[in-house]
Amino acid sequence: MAHNLAQVNAMSVDAFTINFADIAEHSPWVATAAATARPFASKQAMIDGFCHALNQADRPAQLALIIAHPDLAGKAKLTADSHSEQSGAGLDSLTTDELTRFTALNASYKAKFKFPFIFAVKGADKHQILAGFEQRINNNPQQEFATALENICRIFMFRIEDQVQ
Repeated sequence: MAHNLAQVNAMSVDAFTINFADIAEHSPWVATAAATARPFASKQAMIDGFCHALNQADRPAQLALIIAHPDLAGKAKLTADSHSEQSGAGLDSLTTDELTRFTALNASYKAKFKFPFIFAVKGADKHQILAGFEQRINNNPQQEFATALENICRIFMFRIEDQVQ
């Protein structure tokens, strides 16, 4: 259900958290923290509030949010948002070779960084995602942690744009 900004700003913290808990993958604490930035003057201000909440969190909380994300093209049960985003990028209709490549890259990436590859897939296709995987696997852990957080903020943007008028 889409909400307008007046409705968003009028919600109690609990109602806000319940309504926007899914913005951050299995991490409603981000919505609770973002609620303190209200009233939001715009959708962008709401997006900024979510990103600020993430960026102000301690590293263990940030890592827990990163780890809460599913592997791309993996077999895990996905949230409705993740399913829609991955399907939109064609990750639900990979060839056998593409699935093998995604599976190998997921495993290599997780072995190196100890967390899943995060890529804001909305608007991207499977070829762009694979190219991103192949480029980013060469990053150092600090770069990749920062890049994962940047992509999570992009995911916040896409999800808020879908849920707020």
